[in-house]
Amino acid sequence: MAKYLLLKHYRGAPAAVNDVPMEQWTPEELTAHVQYMQDFAARLEATGEFVEHQALLPEGAFVRSDGQGRPPVTDGPFAETKDLIAGWTVIDVDSYARALELAGELSAAPGAGGRPIHEWLEVRPFMTAPPTITE
Repeated sequence: MAKYLLLKHYRGAPAAVNDVPMEQWTPEELTAHVQYMQDFAARLEATGEFVEHQALLPEGAFVRSDGQGRPPVTDGPFAETKDLIAGWTVIDVDSYARALELAGELSAAPGAGGRPIHEWLEVRPFMTAPPTITE
């Protein structure tokens, strides 16, 4: 088994087929989308492939150390990047092919008008061992 991160982006990925911003969805469309995500997770829990998922709000800040004894430096309150993460799902599957299959299913969550979004998801494998350093 290998763990993969399925990343959803607010922006930065290619446009989805059903590219209506979530803030323009009706309450019923939003409910249907969330239910799809919950059903997806429940199905993967039953197969042992689900690890976790979480949605994120667009608010946030970049933070870095400014040296010992000094407060951290922030840039915000909003992250000024095109790659802002909307949420993620972590799966534990037998193969990369299975990770792609599940990402495709997740991409079909309903959006505006109840039609599948067909959004792009970023599929990233977890590092299983530290990289080997050679000279």
